[in-house]
Amino acid sequence: MKIIYTFHWRRQKRFRLEITDDLIEMCIINSDKLKDRKWDDAYNAISRIPPSGRILKVVYRERFDGESKTIKIITACWLD
Repeated sequence: MKIIYTFHWRRQKRFRLEITDDLIEMCIINSDKLKDRKWDDAYNAISRIPPSGRILKVVYRERFDGESKTIKIITACWLD
């Protein structure tokens, strides 16, 4: 799984340093694929992160390039 960032997430990542790529990947893998209500081609992943017990929400888009899967991160935030 290859992760790329949108301009919005690159800007927000400065303020959310504790949200790393491995936490984002864990959230996407352990969550159901939920459709976003604003964008048709975006999905939400909501999952509890084990060490801290906090809930992480990730908004992303998927693209399949042959064998590889590319995830484009729109935004991520803590819900609690």
